[in-house]
Amino acid sequence: MIIGVLKASSPCITFVFNIRVIMAMKELKTDYLIIGSGAMGMAFADTLLSDTDHSMIIVDRYALPGGHWNKAYPFVTLHQPSHFYGVASTELSSGKKDEIGWNKGLFELASGSEVLAYFNKVMTQRLLPSGRVQYFPKCSYQGDYEFVSNLSGDRYKVDVTKKIVDATHLNTKVPSTHTPNFKIEADVQFIPLNNLVNITDAPEGYVVIGGGKTGIDACLWLLQTGVNPDKITWVKSRDAWLLNRLKTQPTVEFFEHSIGAQADQVESIANAKSADDLFLKLEENGIFLRIDKNIKPSMFHGATISEMELEQINRIKHIVRLGRVKHLKGNEIVLDNGTIPTSKNHIHVDCSATPLENINPVAIFQGDRIIPQTIRSYQPVFSSSMVAHIEALYPNDEKKKNQLCQVVPIPDRDTDWIQMTAINMMNQFQWNQDKELRRWMADNRLDGFGKIVKEVDKTDPKVIAVLSKFRDNAMGAAMNLQRMIGEM
Repeated sequence: MIIGVLKASSPCITFVFNIRVIMAMKELKTDYLIIGSGAMGMAFADTLLSDTDHSMIIVDRYALPGGHWNKAYPFVTLHQPSHFYGVASTELSSGKKDEIGWNKGLFELASGSEVLAYFNKVMTQRLLPSGRVQYFPKCSYQGDYEFVSNLSGDRYKVDVTKKIVDATHLNTKVPSTHTPNFKIEADVQFIPLNNLVNITDAPEGYVVIGGGKTGIDACLWLLQTGVNPDKITWVKSRDAWLLNRLKTQPTVEFFEHSIGAQADQVESIANAKSADDLFLKLEENGIFLRIDKNIKPSMFHGATISEMELEQINRIKHIVRLGRVKHLKGNEIVLDNGTIPTSKNHIHVDCSATPLENINPVAIFQGDRIIPQTIRSYQPVFSSSMVAHIEALYPNDEKKKNQLCQVVPIPDRDTDWIQMTAINMMNQFQWNQDKELRRWMADNRLDGFGKIVKEVDKTDPKVIAVLSKFRDNAMGAAMNLQRMIGEM
């Protein structure tokens, strides 16, 4: 901006004028323009690099690849084994099981800092050295194939010869950037989850607001650091069904737990008389867990927890179930269905953010646009990797690509699990009919359960029994899911 002063000869009049300097647009060219270097954008780029000879430009608002992990709270970890996360070409897990803590005996869960370092390694040691990928961090996409650097102000116009990939559709919210939807009085000690580690003076107590995975993480971290459970109040508007982490382990050693759980799941679905009956059967088989056996959950977000973590959570006795928070005052908390006392000496921890900002599914392949979303339950990175592979495999057949990539909706209510599972099973059935996709999945490290089935001893009577149970109930399960969906 230029500010100038002009003076007339008589009388003295000052004119101030602004001239905005318009920077020349820099021109770039690429086959695929990928918006977002979060987990899904990175997984897409990695597979496209392996499966094609195309060029890519990746644009992201953060300084480092990894998306929301750049803003994650310090003690966050994956809640499923590291084997299932990252990009297809590069292992994230060290292959070790935890020997201490509340995940003891199960495969490791990468920390947020480990995940961030991992994605940076993928970018700097795989994608960029290929010579086919350009990366523009700290840039904002403006639409119409244009983006601007937030640091230099440089503006770019991209000639995209093939497609733009919007890897931001499933935009994960994190506590540090979340704006609560309730009133907070000025004298209330209120912090995002990220700031919990910065406390230096012990408060009178802690009030954790939010019943999802971040709320669980906050409670577990406080307990782990020695806070008396009686000093923790957990405010949750809904209870959730949780996944048992024991049933998600990725090696042959856990075949009876992991693949056995898959077989038990299809049998439970096939024989369920109603949604409530189904969830109880899943609980009886140890697939689903819940905080309180006397409270019927109404939420399912796919959060995973170990049985030891559940034991620790159950040490907290002051759990408030009076709906959503409406107003935080200095001496009380106003909720939908009542009030509870608090004080100015309590620290209120915000864990109320809904993780996914946009959960409305749309077609993945839309002409010159690709919008990666989940096409397998609980596995966004595998999903994005497969979307890229299918784009490479059937470049000119949009109808077939969308048929193979039915979006598995992000669940919220407990009954959303039923539709999610129905579409997930439909996708898996279609993939299994495609010889090339079967081969690709067998070789993709992100398809953890497939590797277990591939490597297990299929002459073992226990293995035979599990696989037979799965096959015998698969068709009945698919039909019963459709019946329940119709009833709902």
